[in-house]
Amino acid sequence: MKTLKLREKIGYALGDGAANIAWRGVATFLFIFYTDVFGLSPITVGVLFLVARFSDGISDVMMGVIGDRTHTKYGKFRPWILWTAIPLAVMLSLLFTNPDFTETGKLIYAYVTYIFFTLIYTANNIPYGALMAVMTGDDKERASLGSYRMVGAFAGAVIWPTKGLSKLNRVITCLAASKPNVSSNDIRLMA
Repeated sequence: MKTLKLREKIGYALGDGAANIAWRGVATFLFIFYTDVFGLSPITVGVLFLVARFSDGISDVMMGVIGDRTHTKYGKFRPWILWTAIPLAVMLSLLFTNPDFTETGKLIYAYVTYIFFTLIYTANNIPYGALMAVMTGDDKERASLGSYRMVGAFAGAVIWPTKGLSKLNRVITCLAASKPNVSSNDIRLMA
């Protein structure tokens, strides 16, 4: 059985920390962004999130099967993490972009970007979670690795509200400045 080095455990924890920063940012602020900056109605955004959750439930299972059937010289799961890192960053940026489209265009844009974000996040995070099972066969090492992962997830969850919101608030304030019906004070109060 392979004993994992401390740097491997910390590296694995950092991955979950990063994933949590991205996911918490979307979970915390995307609804407000879509309604108050993008201009979509709350009901429309709620339906979008519901549709995305259904597609996400299906894609999670499919990604598990795809990951198990992947065979490369880099392993089963690592390639998916590497292949999806840049597309995930791009989609995260596109989620908080406010293109100058019609209301219908913005709705289509919101559906496409949010569903693609969830699909790419799934293609990144499901293999990441499964990676623990192939890193070591030792149950004690897996339990230890799982503990490191949860510390990383917690750190990402703490970093987001303390650092991420203040930076995102500055970006959204700039975006809101170009939209007459949303003031900077409204955005600050929401954040």
